[in-house]
Amino acid sequence: MSGTVTAVSSNGVYSFTKPNRDGITLLAGLGVEGDVHAGVTVKHRSRVAKDPTVPNLRQVHLIHAELFDEVAGSGFEVTPGDLGENITTRGVDLLALPTGTRLRLGAEAVVEVTGLRNPCAQIDKFRHGLLKMVLGRDENGQIVRKAGIMSIVLTGGVVRPGDPIAIELPAEPHRPLEMV
Repeated sequence: MSGTVTAVSSNGVYSFTKPNRDGITLLAGLGVEGDVHAGVTVKHRSRVAKDPTVPNLRQVHLIHAELFDEVAGSGFEVTPGDLGENITTRGVDLLALPTGTRLRLGAEAVVEVTGLRNPCAQIDKFRHGLLKMVLGRDENGQIVRKAGIMSIVLTGGVVRPGDPIAIELPAEPHRPLEMV
């Protein structure tokens, strides 16, 4: 399984969306250089309010472009960076990856998948009704989170649109993704 980086985004200030860039630099143990969510400890405001000393397992946010295709079928226009992600991918079933999967992004960068992003009410402020599209229930009544995955940076490097994504699954038994 492999895919492609379709867009990269970052923002040095808190805002819901992140502008697209020609490239972003991932820093080992920190996240995206210059991004408001980079750091060793949590940077998301809701998590900082609870405990600012918790390790940052949400250094890099990835979303699959296929999600944008899916919600477009219901009339929602969403483009890369709109939901606050740093890396938009195509061709990788991000939500099916097990915890601990390593993604090689371009020539150097490696991130390790830590879990699922929990879609928040800000998504409905961005596009009313969109939250229902990215947070639902499966046939067994279990919550399904579709708003991407979170990761930490193991090896730094520059990531650009068009870069290949190589997937390295962890040793079995695989652990399914949980909310981080």
